[in-house]
Amino acid sequence: MMLLRRFRVLIIMVFLIACTMHILIDLLPRLERRPEPGLPAGGPGAAGCPCQHRDSLLQPGLPAWGKPPAGAAPPGGGDGADTANKHTLRILQDFSSDQAATGSNRSGSLSMVKAEETGLQAVRGLISERVLEAVIRAPSQFSKLTALFKHPLYQRPIPALTQGEILFNINTDIKFNPKVPRDWVNEDEEDLAVTGDPPIDSYPNWLKFHIGINRYELYSRHNPAIEALLGDLLNQRISSVAMKSGGTQLKLIMSFQNYGQALFKPMKQTREQETPPDFFYFSDFERHNSEIAAFHLDRILDFRRVPPVAGRLVNMTREIRDVTRDKKLWRTFFISPANNVCFYGECSYYCSTEHALCGKPDQIEGSLAAFLPDLALAKRKTWRNPWRRSYHKRKRAE
Repeated sequence: MMLLRRFRVLIIMVFLIACTMHILIDLLPRLERRPEPGLPAGGPGAAGCPCQHRDSLLQPGLPAWGKPPAGAAPPGGGDGADTANKHTLRILQDFSSDQAATGSNRSGSLSMVKAEETGLQAVRGLISERVLEAVIRAPSQFSKLTALFKHPLYQRPIPALTQGEILFNINTDIKFNPKVPRDWVNEDEEDLAVTGDPPIDSYPNWLKFHIGINRYELYSRHNPAIEALLGDLLNQRISSVAMKSGGTQLKLIMSFQNYGQALFKPMKQTREQETPPDFFYFSDFERHNSEIAAFHLDRILDFRRVPPVAGRLVNMTREIRDVTRDKKLWRTFFISPANNVCFYGECSYYCSTEHALCGKPDQIEGSLAAFLPDLALAKRKTWRNPWRRSYHKRKRAE
């Protein structure tokens, strides 16, 4: 009985000692924050910093650790801006095998930043100082891009083309008849042009673009059909819409009255919205404006290997829902609680009510990329992208 009482007393004593130690540990930081004698209350030594950097904090001429720069807002003053920035970030899904983030992500992001800086330096080296001076001194009636294309750097001729280097060999005496179901008329319906403009002017702009493709370029530097084709992508009436098969995110195939077709990528997030750094590249939304930027950058670098792309504001009711024959696409339209027209289609990623595409109230922005010739008309070889990436964070692309 005596041993049991002693054991209980021992347990109580251990418990009291542990509580006392916890109380002392909690009070210790408060004692360290008391200002030391001889130092101002708001000085760098007021916090009683026990770290190794305290001596450097007290030395003049050295930057204060954790001290905001001059003119910076106090930490509490930017709560509204921080909240607004947080609201601009859309919550994305991670489709990888697990949710754990590894330290290799940071090293990968740093290498990507260095690669982007190297790429920017290379691009700047491609455009000489004389080109930039010509752009700056351009007359006011011309745009800077037009003045850039007038520079001698963009006037160099390409080698003479042979018959095997041209994609299409067109009989220039045959006119394109848009009223018949087929793109080309029969031999007995040929309309020979004796006077007036050449027959090629009767072709639609998308066909002129196809005719100009050769082994060196998709279009020539000063091809007027390209500007006209961009205008068609912007203004042509949409006759039918269908979902594109394959791919990870939703894309639409739009057909026009002149039998042309274009690939429509709707705007999934605004230009100001940023992707959180913790998400993998394959979890990000496809940005429609990147397609437009790639086309213009390709022209500036004088490659001319990207199909023409233009931005367009599309009416989701009249130009998509009312003209589509795709029942699967039509069934995904709905009215949101904010009274906006929305749809989500069918695809591998981001095709659900949680990631619906909504208009304002039924207008949506997107990019329209011109189609290349069909494989049945223009056979071509395919090479695997040497910089291809997989959709898994641990598996390499094969």
